[in-house]
Amino acid sequence: MSEIQNISRRSFIRNMGLASGGLILGCNYNLFSKETVLENSAAFIPNLFVQLNPDGSLIIIAARSEMGNGVRTSLTSVVADEMEADWNKVSVKQAVGDEKYGDQNTDGSRSVAGFYDTMRKMGATARMMLITAAAKKWQVPESECIAQNHFIIHSSGKKLGYGELVEIVKTLPTPTNIVYKDPKDFKYIGKNLKSVDVKDFVNGSAVFGIDKRLPNMKVVAIARCPVTFGTVKSFDKTAAMKIKGVEDVIEIPRIEKPFGPLGGVAVIASNTWAAFKGKQALEIQWNYGKNEGYDSEKYMAELTERVHKPAKVEKEIGDVNKAFGEAAKVIESTFQLPHLAHAPMEVPNAVAWVQGDSCEVWAPTQSPQDALDEVVSYLGTTKDKVTINVTFLGGGFGRKSKPDFIVEAAMISKTIKAPVQVVWTREDDIKHGYYHTVSSQYMKASLDAQGNVTGWLHRSAFPSIMSTFQPGTDYPAGWEASSAADVPFEIKNLKVESGQAPAMVRIGWMRSVINILHGFSINVFADELAHAAKQDPLEFRLKLIGSDRIEDTKDPIKYDTARLKNVLKLAAKNANYGKPLPKGHAHGLAVHYSFNSYVASVVEVSMVDNKVKVHNVHTVIDCGTAVNKNTITSQLEGAAVFGMSIAYYGKITAKDGAIEQNSYSDYPVIRMNEVPKVHVQIVENNEVPTGVGEPGVPVIAPAIINAIFKLTGKRYYNLPLSDYELV
Repeated sequence: MSEIQNISRRSFIRNMGLASGGLILGCNYNLFSKETVLENSAAFIPNLFVQLNPDGSLIIIAARSEMGNGVRTSLTSVVADEMEADWNKVSVKQAVGDEKYGDQNTDGSRSVAGFYDTMRKMGATARMMLITAAAKKWQVPESECIAQNHFIIHSSGKKLGYGELVEIVKTLPTPTNIVYKDPKDFKYIGKNLKSVDVKDFVNGSAVFGIDKRLPNMKVVAIARCPVTFGTVKSFDKTAAMKIKGVEDVIEIPRIEKPFGPLGGVAVIASNTWAAFKGKQALEIQWNYGKNEGYDSEKYMAELTERVHKPAKVEKEIGDVNKAFGEAAKVIESTFQLPHLAHAPMEVPNAVAWVQGDSCEVWAPTQSPQDALDEVVSYLGTTKDKVTINVTFLGGGFGRKSKPDFIVEAAMISKTIKAPVQVVWTREDDIKHGYYHTVSSQYMKASLDAQGNVTGWLHRSAFPSIMSTFQPGTDYPAGWEASSAADVPFEIKNLKVESGQAPAMVRIGWMRSVINILHGFSINVFADELAHAAKQDPLEFRLKLIGSDRIEDTKDPIKYDTARLKNVLKLAAKNANYGKPLPKGHAHGLAVHYSFNSYVASVVEVSMVDNKVKVHNVHTVIDCGTAVNKNTITSQLEGAAVFGMSIAYYGKITAKDGAIEQNSYSDYPVIRMNEVPKVHVQIVENNEVPTGVGEPGVPVIAPAIINAIFKLTGKRYYNLPLSDYELV
């Protein structure tokens, strides 16, 4: 029993609204606006979450974006389970961007973690009210009634369908105390549910952003300055205008905001091909601006020089210098990781139609509220005049949290007074994105005569994501430093430092964010220390993690070292770690805590003719309550492929301020023939659900590097492996 209260970063569901035609559960308007009354449920209403119709059909609103993360299925199943709904009677409707839903930004592996309790409350509240309605209709005690698969059943055997109870349940007050199902009685939560959208995906009816069409819609391609934040000096559109289908060419300005468009020259055409060809035909002179001198190779050298000097102290325990001075052995290593691009299969795109001071958008966005705010700001209108419709996303990885491409569509639609679709090319996506940060890291550790780690120094230098929001920022935010500072090792002398690193391009979060670089260096360095100590990497890592304890971090959810060790042990067991492998094969392992989840991977690797082949990936995750095992498994399979792409090929470079890569031809991702068998185990428990989409990524690259060392005796500190002709 518990009262409905603030259960996440915003309070959800305290009131029940009444509307003709159905039972509606929504969040309390008072939390988000001055309005207090829910409107008729027959129309789409942004604050609707659960709608039960007289025919028994159940509509659940999805407020988070679907991009292969399974969120529409997972969160829907939580409501349906607590409500004792028939899954076959459930349908999902996508919400538009509106602050009434709380945080709609689908990133940070927070969707299920942040809304699990909320969705349980919604379902449980509805179930309790339906039981009350049936008891009232039958004039029997509620204790004699139970909810079961879309029916309320009396102990006598008589039953009523949910739809039959709508008229009565609408008149009932909302219960103040909620009774939840016992987890052992869950019928959807913790099971393997197929996606609610799988049929539409298979038959092609699912509408992604790139699929959206409007009558008389124009297609727009934009030429942007090769150097970040450069501007147009002059342009000649003569050749472009000669291409059939090109209707106009206009200049669009840069908007100097974190999510503001870069500006450039826009080609407006009747079709996509004409827009792309018209853009290629433009003759443009650019003002390159202050970033023209950016050379990523020289910049890496600067970062590396900085990490070999004392820097800003983020955390200090004990005396590392004393530990180094008294050590039996001291190990030092330097790691260099390049910029990375998101490169989702579906490029950024958006459809916008501005009519007067109103605008409607259709876009594959991870953050519809940010898109709403930016479009409202640009148009100088009010939120009630702008609608952000969220389509399916053909991949996101964090790129589509930034709505610059959506504002571009609104800008041009307003200018030409027609509906437009802005479509980025693959080259646009690679050359003008928000990049995962470049980094250099220096690590130093001391070992005593028994091979125990007595001192640990970790110094990083990388442009902060905060530089995108606060220009001039050249040190990491606290949360960026914490993935190194909160390393879960039992070491008495530890020091973590951050070096200065100004940003030369737009820095943005990418799948797993800062954990990519810190997860890599920490896991590879720990393996190196195990070798120096002449100990098995698994046993050494378990000893390094140390005793079972709850670490006191700033995060509300504290991490448990016993759970961390458990996933590592299970991954090793599943991979038959330590047992004989085929000749020329070796195991490598890595373990990491991120997004409040515990993940370990053991990879089996071979090398033939200096080519790396990953045969098997054994991953174990402890993410608390596993809502949909099918989705979790898919996410970790995808994380393995994503992590392998980083390890093998991921590298963005700049010369004379311009990004050198263009497409998948020179920024490759893993191909089907390179994909290994990925085996996933989900640790089952009733802990609070935590992140899934991102924490599987950081362990893959270091596990591969550690396996290569075991095979060849050579350790690689820099990525990608393609720099060494290993792939």
